[in-house]
Amino acid sequence: MKVLLYFEGQKMLEKSGIGRAFEHQKKALESAGIDYTTDARSKDYDILHINTYGINSRKMIKQAKKQGKKVIYHAHSNAEDFKNSFLGANTITPLYKKYVVSLYSLGDHLITPTPYAKKVLQTYGIQKPIDAVSNGINLEQFQPDEKKEEAFREYFKLAAEQKVIISVGLYFRRKGIIDFVEVARRFPQYKFIWFGHISLYSIPKDIRRIVRNDHPDNVIFPGYIKGDIIEGAYSNADLFFFPSYEETEGIVVLEALASLQNVLVRDIPVYDGWLKDRKNCYMGNNNTEFSQLLEGIVEKKLPDLSKNGWQTAQAKSIPHIGKKLQNIYETVLS
Repeated sequence: MKVLLYFEGQKMLEKSGIGRAFEHQKKALESAGIDYTTDARSKDYDILHINTYGINSRKMIKQAKKQGKKVIYHAHSNAEDFKNSFLGANTITPLYKKYVVSLYSLGDHLITPTPYAKKVLQTYGIQKPIDAVSNGINLEQFQPDEKKEEAFREYFKLAAEQKVIISVGLYFRRKGIIDFVEVARRFPQYKFIWFGHISLYSIPKDIRRIVRNDHPDNVIFPGYIKGDIIEGAYSNADLFFFPSYEETEGIVVLEALASLQNVLVRDIPVYDGWLKDRKNCYMGNNNTEFSQLLEGIVEKKLPDLSKNGWQTAQAKSIPHIGKKLQNIYETVLS
């Protein structure tokens, strides 16, 4: 069995969750001993596992079908998480929905990251078999490391006593970036850092204004940072605060959990079944609740749930995902 992992527009999407999911797929297949290639010119494969939505993706599917290959479509996105993202996204969301449904329907089998995302696709009327498989997490990469934490604090010139709250995501309204900044206004004594970047010309004016200058002095938008700095931030910060309104999973949440970090998220359906309020994370519904919980966590008035969160991440480790993908591949081929 050999798999062709296809990712169109890799340079454009490498900083996104889909980009990280693709890297996790490769590691998962390696852990399961599954032979794979990422060479789109290859014809020596049994299954096309496709991750993207462009014109070339459709061509790859047609070529694979002509050659009698099986096609697995990895449904990383849907209409719900397309809304409140790019400039003009809400206007074209109905067209985007029709487009992705037409693509997903070309697959023999679909994979999506969570049971919630599976339910969303089923409401679209897609008749193909769908499996929910987490994008997974590399536990070793996010294991707390003192040198990485020192690199993080030195990079931002943070005093030893400075309390820090972080978040990670593109500059999208649906990610909760407005709420992040509004909550930060209530705590001038804490430093708030939002990691992530996307072209400012691709987002609405109000979000662009917030990122450029309409935020308090205790908020930092350092852009996209990878490696030791961000990994040290995950484990060294006092809280990972992610007020997103819609996700298909939320890889950054898994990264925070794997870093033994306390996590505060919005109570939305995507977390059903794997995140539990006051068990392995904290959940809020609005900025008043977020503020109360944030202060309680940072000032250690609330229980530390980081070890419980780490156990949740462990269940979604790369080797676990490799075994699940292997089972799906074998089912599709048979």
